[in-house]
Amino acid sequence: MPRKDNLLDTDKLTLSTNPLIVERLERLVHTGYFGKNAAEAAERLVAKTLEEMDRDHRLPEKPV
Repeated sequence: MPRKDNLLDTDKLTLSTNPLIVERLERLVHTGYFGKNAAEAAERLVAKTLEEMDRDHRLPEKPV
């Protein structure tokens, strides 16, 4: 079955970090809730954190 197109556009972001952070992201992957690799785990963690900040009104307003 062919893969469906993404409903949202995507932007590429490069993130550099240390081996300790990568190891901890990989531990999240092993839970089964954070994607298939450390990069997916980082994206899901950032998205979840931003969602919580937006819900709690802690996310700054968009600059004018």
